[in-house]
Order: sequence, then structure tokens, then C-alpha cells
Amino acid sequence: MQRRIAHLPLHGGRAPAWLFSRMHRLAGSILELCVEEAGAAETLARLADPLWFQALGCVLGFDWHSSGLTTVTCGALGEAYRRLGPALGIHVAGGKGGVSRKTPQQIAEVAERRALAHGARLIYASRLSAKVDSSAVQDGYQIYTHHFFFDDAGEWCVVQQGMNEGSGYARRYHWLGSATTDFVCEPHAAIASPPAQGELLNMVAGEAGASRARSAELARLEPAHFERILAEVASSAARQPDLFLPRHHEVRPLDIDARRLDRIMRTVQEHPPADFEQLLGAPGVGPKTVRSLALIAELVYGAPACRKDLTRRWTPRDPATFSFAHGGKDGHPFPVDRATYDRSIALLEGAVRRARIDPAGRDQALFRLSRWVGSGPRGSSI
Repeated sequence: MQRRIAHLPLHGGRAPAWLFSRMHRLAGSILELCVEEAGAAETLARLADPLWFQALGCVLGFDWHSSGLTTVTCGALGEAYRRLGPALGIHVAGGKGGVSRKTPQQIAEVAERRALAHGARLIYASRLSAKVDSSAVQDGYQIYTHHFFFDDAGEWCVVQQGMNEGSGYARRYHWLGSATTDFVCEPHAAIASPPAQGELLNMVAGEAGASRARSAELARLEPAHFERILAEVASSAARQPDLFLPRHHEVRPLDIDARRLDRIMRTVQEHPPADFEQLLGAPGVGPKTVRSLALIAELVYGAPACRKDLTRRWTPRDPATFSFAHGGKDGHPFPVDRATYDRSIALLEGAVRRARIDPAGRDQALFRLSRWVGSGPRGSSI
């Protein structure tokens, strides 16, 4: 197994209307065929594969290595869902920026319409996966988009992305429900791109188990006891920082805002967390609180916080190859070939209709599609 890392630089501009109107039609047909052939659970597993997802975005004609591929591809899937509804085979919720905060409401609405018994569990998965990547994983990327995909059986996956404004690069985080046995210990299906330069705190690494346990233990202490510990930490830092925080550690005393931390801990005390997962889900607990507790746990209990990155290894493939299907928005590897794109849409939409009546019709249509793309004016193949 070789490590494959996707660097996702920031590109300006948006997908033009003429392209996006095609993207959501093609994306919808591709997902419908995947569900018909492999099932909804397998389709979600493919979306949770960062390279399959990247290849999908390339086939749709977006810039093959742009950070915008994530949001536009998810946007196209969302628009396909609005157009097709449950016929798409999976449900799509979430979005970019403020829209992402509506994800729980969108999940609840689908669960009510479809009479799903596991709506609350899906909402919990959406909220906690977002909290993990914004607070428990501090790798230099600020989460700004969250998309949640799920089926009627309760399987789900998450695709969310963070941006490092200093470098102009993005990092994509993939989750798969069936592979997530613990939300706060090695929960990701994969991570695309390396961490940003600078401080790194990974509270969901396997090695951070002791730090997670001690952080939750700190949060359960009586306020007066916690205040004494916090005062001792602040006093030690003021006197001799190097004695309690060796210079090779990335977490520093200045990360502790004593007054803010005390206020949050008093709120947490109303419902003391049994473990780190409950602590992370508590209102008001964000990146600074998690970092502060990790530092205090390291000092008081000798439970080191983990600075290990969480990039996964996966089977090597080359998503950029798929940009030769229809071209790319910015003209790489060539401008979007609208005629070929429209033929692809017509073929796949026809294949979806036939697949539900005659599976052989689907296979014939896909074979014809590959021949058309392969014999196009650019002489490229998928």
C-alpha cells in the first residue's frame, strides 16, 4: 500500500450555470446507476473514498485539483437530490457555510417523511463528526463545508472540508458510518492532503486515549477543585514555562484562557461527561477548550496529547485521469466538451431508465458511453 495525498489549492471563480446545469444531471445519473448496481451502502462507501470522490468531480468537469471540486460536486449531488428526491437512492443534506448548520433539520425532515426510526442517530453522527474535525482535530484547517449522505437503512457518510487561509490549500475529511466504531478514536475513513505547518493536536488518534480520558475526568471535577488546578497551571507557567512544557511541545500555556475555560467548565458541570465523546458534544466546548484540557491533563496526569497526523493510506489511483472524460472548467486538460457531455447525460439518463426494467440495457449503455468518450475529438478515454 502506498500513501496517496490530494493537494487541493484554492481556485477563484464558480462553476458557470451552463456547466452546473449539466453537472447535477450527470451526477444524479451516476449515483442512481451506482445504487442500482451496487446498492446504497456501497455507493456511500464510494463517496467516503477520497479518490473515488475526486474522480467523480473530475468526470463532472470541474477543475481536477481545485478545492472547489468538493463543494461543487457535493452541490451537484444536492441539486440532483432536490430534483429526484428518494429516487436518487440516497439522501443528501448539508452544505457550505451557514447552510451546513441546517443539516440536523434537513435530516430530521427526511426521517419524518420516510418514517425512519434512526433519525436521531443520524443527526448525532452529523453533529459529532463536524465537532471532531473542527475541535478534536486541530491541524490548521478551518471547517467550512459539511455534507451528510445517508440511506433509508441508516448507513451514512460525511464529506467535509477545511481551509487553511495562509497556504490557500484545503483538506477534505471523509467518514463512513459502517466503519466508525468510535467517534473519538480513529474515526475517519480517510483524510485528503497533509496537515498545515505549525501546531498540531489530534485528540482522536489511538495514542491519545489517556489524554481523552483525563480531559473528561478534569471536566467532571467540582468547580472549586478545577479552579485550584487551573491556578497551579497558570502559576507554574508564569514562573518557569520550560519546567512544565518542554519547548518541543506544540501546545503552549498561552492557549489557556482561564476565565473562559472556567465559565465553560461550570456549564459542563450541569451534565458531567462520562467520557471524551460526551465532553466534545457539550455546548460551548470548542477547539480552545479541548486544547486547554489536553495541556492540563498532560501536566497533571502525565497523559501526553497526540501530535500525530491522521492521513490514511489507500490503494493508489489517479483521479486526474477522469478529467479527460469531458474536460475541465478552467480548460485543463482541455475545455469542457459540451457535445460529449450532453451525449453522456443522455446515455446515462437512458441507462437509468432501462436499468430499472432490464439490467442488460444498463450494461449496453455504459459500454456505448465508454466508446463515445474514448473516440471523442480529444482521443482520450476514461
